[in-house]
Amino acid sequence: MDDVWKTIGALVARFDEHDRERGVGREESLTLQVLKIGEEFGEAAQAVIGARGTNPRKGNSHTWSDVEAEVADVIVTAMVALARMRPDARAFLAGHLREKSQRFL
Repeated sequence: MDDVWKTIGALVARFDEHDRERGVGREESLTLQVLKIGEEFGEAAQAVIGARGTNPRKGNSHTWSDVEAEVADVIVTAMVALARMRPDARAFLAGHLREKSQRFL
């Protein structure tokens, strides 16, 4: 996970720099980053519909591999969002996961 969080940190730095260059404030940056999670989820949902072939106009337009890639995009985008919000994102997520998983494990 060290490499994963290192990469997430690099993405955060790049996106923060991009927003600063564009004059986008912190609150707007965070708002847009959370909305990006929704966009990525929509792409995952679209891939499921395509993998199931439930849109008669498009048929089987996606594979389950496409779905997996879109779900991974949701996860990466959410990790970037959390890391942009909290400098302690790694520790926060670990604690949150422990707390939430106790109900099931």
